[in-house]
Amino acid sequence: MNVSVIWFRDDLRVADNPALLAAATDGAAVGLYVLDEVSPGIRALGGAAKWWLHHALVDLRSELDALGIQLVLRRGPGAEVVSALAAEVGACALYWNRRYGGPERSVDAELKSWARDNGLHDESFQANLLHEPWQVTTGAGNPYQVFTPFWRAVSAQDFRAPLDAPAAGHGFEGKLPDSDELDSWELLPQAPDWAGGLRESWTPTVAAGHELLNGFLADRVAEYSDARDRPDCKGTSRLSPYLRWGQLSPFQVWAALAETRREQAGSNGPAVFASELGWREFCWHQLFHHPDMATANLRAKFNDFPWRQPGHEGSDQLVAWQRGQTGIPLVDAGQRELWHTGSMHNRVRMVAASFLVKNLGIDWRAGEQWFWDTLVDADAASNPANWQWVAGSGADASPFFRIFNPLTQAKKFDPEGKYVGRWVTEAASPEYPEPIVDLQESRREALEGYASIK
Repeated sequence: MNVSVIWFRDDLRVADNPALLAAATDGAAVGLYVLDEVSPGIRALGGAAKWWLHHALVDLRSELDALGIQLVLRRGPGAEVVSALAAEVGACALYWNRRYGGPERSVDAELKSWARDNGLHDESFQANLLHEPWQVTTGAGNPYQVFTPFWRAVSAQDFRAPLDAPAAGHGFEGKLPDSDELDSWELLPQAPDWAGGLRESWTPTVAAGHELLNGFLADRVAEYSDARDRPDCKGTSRLSPYLRWGQLSPFQVWAALAETRREQAGSNGPAVFASELGWREFCWHQLFHHPDMATANLRAKFNDFPWRQPGHEGSDQLVAWQRGQTGIPLVDAGQRELWHTGSMHNRVRMVAASFLVKNLGIDWRAGEQWFWDTLVDADAASNPANWQWVAGSGADASPFFRIFNPLTQAKKFDPEGKYVGRWVTEAASPEYPEPIVDLQESRREALEGYASIK
């Protein structure tokens, strides 16, 4: 029987997984997940992401066991680990679903070269984006820099239907290869165990993702266009970590949403939610064409912006922002929600980010790194793209002079104070700190800084 290796990455599911389906169709399949933190340019996962990954791998192993397919866990440089396992099991083919970051593509290219030199079939598939970034271009043949025409072009395409999981009975029957013990990777926090709020807030399984998707489409998507901005109510989908880890595929979400749009033809909510899927696509479109997006301003003039560096004069204020001790209730509520749940409401993310880069004047990269470490849904595209959007340095960015006033935002989107009241219980007491910065004065300073680079 032919043996194939399916290399799982950000696609931790068995349904709508074209690489797994191809491997099973070939004959016997061996699943592999590699924890790669050493290949050049690969970004090590943050703490909250590691917590999610641990549980997602437990769930994936269970789903593969039901198909009779073993999941091997190995740690090390991706191309070397995959090629070594392929040699161990006598594989004749390698399959994986595509990644779009620059370092990841380099690793995949290295593995493709090895496979061809050694007579193995290799094949990659589109599974984690609705569009392929190199195939969607402007009329001039360039990558899109503005979201609206980008999404108009992408959403006009016909997307494939989600694929079924392979049938059971395609497991490897030879000598089982060695696998790391998942606990040996120490993805879960130990001392201290700070993940209690994450366990309380999330169930990182494929089944839970589908349950959330179905409940959102049935009960909340009709009101999404307005409710998504209200942190004081359950108006968002909460699907982002399931998409980030590939426990849900965008094709599965799109197909379910398309059915809802037909059923709710008079509602604007489903279309607005579709555009949020489009924004995720746009972020990955940017990363594909700008692999250094997490460290380099997309708009070069911002290289001269007088950011305060957190290692110097901005240190104390950065720590206050991280700990939710700025004296600005909505900002502090968001940071405390983030620390407890590994997530932050999107409206509050924008307010908190604006406060850091514009009122505190701290480099957006410091905020991007904090979110990378604390968000369960932090991915290599959306996290830096959204920070650059707020900072004004990115593609189709919010104008720098758009500075969110967190007090006004709270009155508008948390009018009864329920969200702030939940997370900042001492807000009206003497124990709550005074604001660490004057909002009007810091706004004026931010605009002066912007004027210096115009």
